[in-house]
Amino acid sequence: MRSSEAKSAIDKYAKMNTRTAGEYANPHRLIQMLMEGALEKIATAKGYMERKEIADKGVYISWAISIIDGLRISLDHKNGGELASNLEAVYDYMQRRLVEANIHNKVEMLDEVSGLIRSIKEAWDNIPTQIDVEQFKQTGI
Repeated sequence: MRSSEAKSAIDKYAKMNTRTAGEYANPHRLIQMLMEGALEKIATAKGYMERKEIADKGVYISWAISIIDGLRISLDHKNGGELASNLEAVYDYMQRRLVEANIHNKVEMLDEVSGLIRSIKEAWDNIPTQIDVEQFKQTGI
């Protein structure tokens, strides 16, 4: 098998694995997967930016912007109140910074957005733990 065929097979497996995981993930896990995907796309774009591979950089930044838009669209303003509004503003800011990073080839802007996503993801990742602690306090189980 040639390396291009191997890469194609690996890419197809990765897409199938991600699709399968998404089909069985709960809403909480889906948001985690979106954040992980955005971080991955930004990291890949950073590599392309550093290697001055402009077209590929743009593709991955656009992909990250789309993922962040998915996060923004998933916000529940009715139940999320001020938190949802604040997150929407942060997601909007991240998208604008990614556009600027793409236009000006600024790695530090990519790093800034990655840091913001990591902060939100860390809080999001702690939600199940917090729920488990609350349930334990209430039920003793």
